[in-house]
Amino acid sequence: MGETFEPKTPEQVLEAIVWAVDAELPLEIIGAGTKRTVGPSSTADHVLSLSGLVGIQSHEPEELVLTAAPGTTLTEIEGALLQNRQQLAFEPPDLGPLLGQDPELGTLGASVACNLSGPRRIKAGAARDHLLGFKAVSGRGESFKAGGKVVKNVTGYDLCKLMCGSWGTLAVMTELSVKVLPAPDRTRTVLVFGCSMDRAGLAMTQALQSPYEVSGAAHLPIAATEKSRIGLVAKGGDTVTAIRVEGNGASVDYRCDKLRGDLAEFGETEELHSANSHRFWSEIRDVSPFAGKGDQRAIWKLSVPPSLGPSLAAGLVDEVKGEVFLDWGGGLIWLALENGADAGATIVRGAIRPSGGHATLIRASEQVRTAVKVFEPPSWLALAHRIKEGFDPKSILNPGRLVGGV
Repeated sequence: MGETFEPKTPEQVLEAIVWAVDAELPLEIIGAGTKRTVGPSSTADHVLSLSGLVGIQSHEPEELVLTAAPGTTLTEIEGALLQNRQQLAFEPPDLGPLLGQDPELGTLGASVACNLSGPRRIKAGAARDHLLGFKAVSGRGESFKAGGKVVKNVTGYDLCKLMCGSWGTLAVMTELSVKVLPAPDRTRTVLVFGCSMDRAGLAMTQALQSPYEVSGAAHLPIAATEKSRIGLVAKGGDTVTAIRVEGNGASVDYRCDKLRGDLAEFGETEELHSANSHRFWSEIRDVSPFAGKGDQRAIWKLSVPPSLGPSLAAGLVDEVKGEVFLDWGGGLIWLALENGADAGATIVRGAIRPSGGHATLIRASEQVRTAVKVFEPPSWLALAHRIKEGFDPKSILNPGRLVGGV
């Protein structure tokens, strides 16, 4: 491995990339490095770490916008927002423990570049819906900016979306402006015990189609509930289907009461309040059921139509002898199974392909990640190549990070 560049300013980022372009030496782009093991191991000659570009540059609570350097930790940002009763509504996960790293190291830049979003996505949208603007350096060694610092500004809207999910292959962001929203006064979670996978799908669908503004819907089989830190969840010895409601106190109380009545046909119901409710959804967000020490299983993130999620999950459990839990009302399936030769890639992708869904191998051994396409090749791969060519013609930034040489 060659040199590691640790710039402290955007100008130093530009200098490093210009040098790499001139020398035609690829760079591995990282933040805190917590997600380096997602995808094949880097073959880049040098590393460009953004861990030195830190700090909240501005927070305008009345304008609902925060601007920060890419290496700023989510923990720092969320702490600052909490002082003004605000939040990152896309609920970025902390995948460090799942990937064998320490918790609370994840950065804003990585969360946006990887388009990582939590259980509130069904209501608030993904990370790409909250990036207002950014400054960056392309793989051509050119500085540019897009978007703005106010919620109403949509200049560069498509470019903001393009950067989300690019995994550092198009440009290196040196500043990000994100939309922030008021934090709810109260959070409660209705729990329904004893649902089968299919019945849980019906319960979540009914809740999501209700007028009660559900902001999270998940289902945990018994194997997942037993690993929860929440006593009411772990000690029941049964499956748990969870429905989250947020807002002001009186409204939340009313909606929870109504949901408990409507969902009583599916099983016994209980509620999680305040801290326990927050803790439960953090476990879902961070994939905690599969993050235990010593757990070396391969982890798949499957995105499918929510109506098909429960049946696909049940089928996969039977076929690969794995464990699952459902998020986003069944639209997101987290699957854990033994690594094997290909981590079950042939079976997993074959099972969900007819649904139009896609699969990402989030955790696996280096040998498996080298042999298996970690990211699903998109139907628009030719377009992806043209976009890559436009931003990074010499393939300097994170070469081969995604698929097909992108």
